[in-house]
Amino acid sequence: MFRSLSVALALLLSPTPPPSPPPDAAGAVEDLVFPIEDIVGEVESMDGTESETKQGRQVRVAVTSDVLFALDKWQLTAKARQRLTKVAEKVEAEGAGGVVTIEGHTDDQGTDPYNRTLSERRAQSVRQAMSGLLANAGVTLESRGFGESRPKLPNLIGGKPVEKNRAKNRRVEIVFTARQ
Repeated sequence: MFRSLSVALALLLSPTPPPSPPPDAAGAVEDLVFPIEDIVGEVESMDGTESETKQGRQVRVAVTSDVLFALDKWQLTAKARQRLTKVAEKVEAEGAGGVVTIEGHTDDQGTDPYNRTLSERRAQSVRQAMSGLLANAGVTLESRGFGESRPKLPNLIGGKPVEKNRAKNRRVEIVFTARQ
């Protein structure tokens, strides 16, 4: 028993020469090159209505439109003003000043022109509210609407609508640069 164990250990521990290629083997050696992408973490609120991502110094706070607006509307609700007050406090506390961009997004329901117009109006409404909340923050506010062109998640999977994803795609994002 000890003899077979020692033979097994000797075989395992002895260096094994690498296999040699067949004599007729020939071929080019190519380097594999893959792009390196940043890992961007996302922190989401417990109820899923707000999320935050940071990439370098850029901070992106996304608030679902279901919290900010009634269906197919662009006038802010009372709850929206409370939520935007918290976002404005974050921009003041962490922001480096400069440009704060407000981006409106929709899901895929409706036509492209309708969704683009709705997202632009929603972004403008948030910009107007944030201008009052950030009056002394030394920032310039810009707004843009992207309609359904930049979904966060696929609206359809296997040709079937996914309402949970659509809800996350209906959002307004406040983008600012953080202090160093």
